[in-house]
Amino acid sequence: MDRLSIVLTLIVGSVVTGGLIIAVLALGWYSWFAIGTAAAIGFLLSWPASYLVSRRIKRQDPGWDETRAAEVDGLVPDPSAKEV
Repeated sequence: MDRLSIVLTLIVGSVVTGGLIIAVLALGWYSWFAIGTAAAIGFLLSWPASYLVSRRIKRQDPGWDETRAAEVDGLVPDPSAKEV
């Protein structure tokens, strides 16, 4: 369970979607279809991109130790448990 990626989804999603819409407008495509397609692609890429950012943040943090967390017993982990 990666709670940091859930928080980062709003930030990274707006950056990715905004960048794609700016790129579409800079290319001169001013139709609603082009803008909507860029927004949909940005929406779909927001979670994978935020997951990658979350992994990078945790990899570069010297205080982060993913081995502290125990194995999850069920399908839904305990929300108050340590984050993996």
